[in-house]
Amino acid sequence: MRRTISALAAVSLLVLAGCATDEPAASPSATASAAEGAGTGEQSKFFVQADYDNELALLDVAPTGPADKPWEQVLNPKMVDTAKFKKNGPHKICFSNAALNNPWRQVGFKTMLAEVDAQRSRISEFVHVDAEGKDQKQIADINDLLGKKCDALIVSPNTTATLTPAVEAACKAGLPVIVFDRGVNTTCPVTFINPVGGYGFGHVGAEFVSQKMKPGGKLLALRILPGVDVLETRWSAAKIALDKAKVDVVGVEFTDGDPAKTKKIVNDYIQRYGTIDGVWMDAGAVAVAAVEAFQDAGKPVPPMNGEDQLDFLKLWKDKNLTAIAPTYPTYQWRTPVIAALNILDGKQVSSPWKLPQPTITQDNLDRYLDTSMPPLHYAMCGCTDLPGYPQRWK
Repeated sequence: MRRTISALAAVSLLVLAGCATDEPAASPSATASAAEGAGTGEQSKFFVQADYDNELALLDVAPTGPADKPWEQVLNPKMVDTAKFKKNGPHKICFSNAALNNPWRQVGFKTMLAEVDAQRSRISEFVHVDAEGKDQKQIADINDLLGKKCDALIVSPNTTATLTPAVEAACKAGLPVIVFDRGVNTTCPVTFINPVGGYGFGHVGAEFVSQKMKPGGKLLALRILPGVDVLETRWSAAKIALDKAKVDVVGVEFTDGDPAKTKKIVNDYIQRYGTIDGVWMDAGAVAVAAVEAFQDAGKPVPPMNGEDQLDFLKLWKDKNLTAIAPTYPTYQWRTPVIAALNILDGKQVSSPWKLPQPTITQDNLDRYLDTSMPPLHYAMCGCTDLPGYPQRWK
C-alpha cells in the first residue's frame, strides 16, 4: 500500500502483518569465549562478539547533542560529509517501511508523521509505502520509489540480507539513503540510525533479574520468535549474563507475542516447578500477561523485565513489582526525518548514528508513567512536543 501524505496531513495507519526474520552473516567472532553455551544452551548464530562488546560499552557513553532531545543525540559520533546531496527545498521525502504490524511500530510511525508536520515548511511531500512485513513487496516498493523523484529515501528494512540489494540500487540511483531501526549489509546509505541495540537491551534486563533473584533460583525466559535479528541479539546478551550468574534457566519458550499463549506457558511452568523465581523477556508486549498468570495462580510475581509499554509500567507501579524496563525507544522514528533534512542542507551527519537507549527503573518510573495515554502507548516516544500530542497518539 502506498499513501502520499502532504506535510499538513495527519494520518494513522494500523496494519497487521507477520514478523520478519533474517539470517546473519557468518562471523568468526561467534566462537569467542563469551559466546560459549552453558546452562542456557548454545549461543545464537546471530552472536557477534565485537558487536556485543561495543553495545555494552555504549550503555555508559555520554551522548553528544541537546540534553532535552535524545532523538538528536549521538553516541560516539563519526561525522561524514554530505555536501554532494545539498539542494534547495522544500523537499519530497520518501519512506519505505517494513511494516506497521505491532504497537511499537504504530506508535513510532505516528511520531514520524508528527515530526514531518513539525517540519512542514521544509517538506513539500511525504510518501509512505508499507511493505506489510513482506520482503518482495518492499523490494518492489523501493524500486517504484526510485521513479517518484524523491529527494531522499528513508528505509526501515523488513529483513537485512534480502533488502540489501534494493538499498544498494537506491544508493546507485544517486539518492541519499537513510536506514533506521533494522540494518542492511552495505555501507552505501549515508547513515544508519538506531539506538544502542539488542545486546544492550538483553544485558540490562538479564543482569537486573539475575541480581534480584535468590541464588540458584529458577528462571523462565519468554521469547517472541526465533530468527529475528534484534530478538536474537537480546537473547544472546541475556544468555551471557544468566550463565555468568549461574541462574537455573528452566525454560526458554516462544510466545508468538500472544497474551493467551504467554499465560498458558507461565501457568504450565508454575504447575511443573511450584515456583518461578525470575522472568526474562526479549520484548515487553506480553509482560502484563505474564504478571497476570502469577496472580491467577496465587503466586508472588518474581523479578522480571518488561518494556516501556504503558500497560506494564502502570501494573508495575500499582502492584509494586520488582521490575526493570530496558527500551528500544520509539523516538528513533523522529531521527531519520531530521537526518534527511540535514543531509539535503549539506550538513554533516554521524554514520552510524547511534542514539541513547534509556532504561526505566524504580527510581525514574514515575517520570515515564502517564496514565492518561493508551495502554499500548510507548513511554519513550519523545513525542510530547510534537503537533497533535496527545490526541494523535490516542
